[in-house]
Amino acid sequence: MQPTLYEYAGGDAAFLRLARAHHARCLADPELNHPFSHPGQHPQHVERLAAYWAEVLGGPPSYSRSCGDQSTLLDLHAGNGDMSDLGSRFVGCFVAAADDAGLPGDPQFRAALRAYMEWAVGQFIGYPDRGTAVPSGLPMPRWGWEGLESS
Repeated sequence: MQPTLYEYAGGDAAFLRLARAHHARCLADPELNHPFSHPGQHPQHVERLAAYWAEVLGGPPSYSRSCGDQSTLLDLHAGNGDMSDLGSRFVGCFVAAADDAGLPGDPQFRAALRAYMEWAVGQFIGYPDRGTAVPSGLPMPRWGWEGLESS
């Protein structure tokens, strides 16, 4: 039986390393810096990000138990205008952060991570206009080796 992406990556500790590395790369990026350095950011943003990615990629439901469902998260990112130009930069930071965090270099694993993040970016920039309602009650997505398993 194949392990989940979460298990293969190394569990919670691996996702915390990934979230820290990703956040640092986004802060260093001249275009991504602004959305990642604003003063209203939650003090545990990096830890929450790690828990979210861990849950979506096959880990325990830590994020959804303490922070909300997919609708809650999409709503936090809605109404920020057209950010599609930042999507590829965000994915690039994520891919590089996987190296920084020492995640396994297996090509199939890395392809699954990249495919997830490309899909996720599309979800998060999907509500650019102020006042656009995010549907309520969206379940947390689950992403596996072959892509989206449920949402």
